[in-house]
Amino acid sequence: MAQMKRWFCCLLGTGWLVSCGTPPVLEVRPTHLRSIQLEDIDDAPMVRGEQQRLLHGAIGIREQEQRLGHYYVIEWNDDQVGEPVKVKFEYQQGGTGSKVKVQQADFGPSETSGRAEFRIIGQDYLKGGRVLAWRCTLTRGGREIASRRSYLWQ
Repeated sequence: MAQMKRWFCCLLGTGWLVSCGTPPVLEVRPTHLRSIQLEDIDDAPMVRGEQQRLLHGAIGIREQEQRLGHYYVIEWNDDQVGEPVKVKFEYQQGGTGSKVKVQQADFGPSETSGRAEFRIIGQDYLKGGRVLAWRCTLTRGGREIASRRSYLWQ
């Protein structure tokens, strides 16, 4: 019985240490809204919820079609302060060849975490096509803090 208690306490301690780990410095969550038809999948209610969130407020089919495309939610953490933060999102699309397009979000020098959403939708998506490769870079005062990229980014 004592050995079982020891084993249980060890598991609790390990779980506590794992849950107290530091959050990732840079996290990228991509979503591709392909159709205005809502998914009717019993196994994936979160997919349907995300579609509803992205289409919320679009009145009529024309507005909903303008919402089709790629969405990237970037969350970042950096304990340093004193210099401005920039999140730069670079991407290549199927219809634009090797041209690299850039979107960026700026944050103040006192910010230690933040969230940015980059959208490739509307005419940019309809003319340029799907996003094939991307890279996201977090910099503070010109110094690179973290970077994430898709598998196909070169």
